[in-house]
Amino acid sequence: MAVRIRKMLNEDSSWAGRNDSKPTPPSEGELLDAYSEAVAGAAEKVGPAVVNIEVRGKRGGAEVASGTGSGFVFTPDGFILTNSHVVNGASAVSVLLHDGRRAAAQIIGNDPDSDLAVVRIAARELTQADLGESRALRVGQIAIAVGSPYGFQHTVTAGVISAVGRSLRSVTGRLIDNVIQTDAALNPGNSGGPLVDSRGRVIGVNTATILPAQGLCFAIAIDSAKFVAARLMRFGKIERGYLGIAGANTALPRRLARFHRVASDSCVQVAAVDSGSPAEKAGLKRSDLIIACGAMPIRGIDDLQRMLADEPVGASITITALRGVEKLVLEVTTATPPARK
Repeated sequence: MAVRIRKMLNEDSSWAGRNDSKPTPPSEGELLDAYSEAVAGAAEKVGPAVVNIEVRGKRGGAEVASGTGSGFVFTPDGFILTNSHVVNGASAVSVLLHDGRRAAAQIIGNDPDSDLAVVRIAARELTQADLGESRALRVGQIAIAVGSPYGFQHTVTAGVISAVGRSLRSVTGRLIDNVIQTDAALNPGNSGGPLVDSRGRVIGVNTATILPAQGLCFAIAIDSAKFVAARLMRFGKIERGYLGIAGANTALPRRLARFHRVASDSCVQVAAVDSGSPAEKAGLKRSDLIIACGAMPIRGIDDLQRMLADEPVGASITITALRGVEKLVLEVTTATPPARK
């Protein structure tokens, strides 16, 4: 009897062990299906909000087609976000919707410094894109671009986020900070279209590629785009004070935060300082960590841009920065951007 009981226990233990074993890893085919499902689902979600933008301009006294681009509806009443370089200088703008409808568009606001613009159409039953957040993006996560490269409407390309916190020079010469780098293929005509995550939420506005390089594509982070779009909808333009730095979001080392009693865990690291700029005259240097402007904590590039958009040219700003273990308090007087002098 004892022998039989031991045998039953051994069989039960063996059965229990099989139940407790780790699940079989998914096959390569199953993983591919999951990736395909993510890309397809995201494209289907944002697709109806993506538009093709056609621009006409004046040439020799006549109005001619001057270019195309992409954009996406971000409010139910017809506001569309796109790139400034798509519509800048246009005499007429028209929008082709996902369902085939065509509508004339009015340029509501244009900001060449950030390469963003807002146009509006008078149309009903519009699908708006779901705007996500770009602050917590991770290198390596899926990135999906939707647009109309070379006029091929609603083209979908996919890749990953290659880097965050890049700087890119706009057509005005100003550095656009907090730019997303991706290897999702972009081509002429993709400009202004959305870069979305695996849930179909917009995380960036596609803006540029570096030719002839492959896989070097860039999008303006949606957190920055939200701020610019709100200002363009309200004022039609953005006037910024000029400091003359390029910066990137970075983590603030805990030992420095504790030593200087800084509540934030992030800040802006100065990546470059323009020669002769207000920042250089005030003493800011490359690698300095900007933690505050006046009484306002600076946790990232978006905070710094908001502050500059609220300050008129010629305003005196107190910048608090860390250089090594030293805390610096510098007085900077904003200037007119060089491109506007």
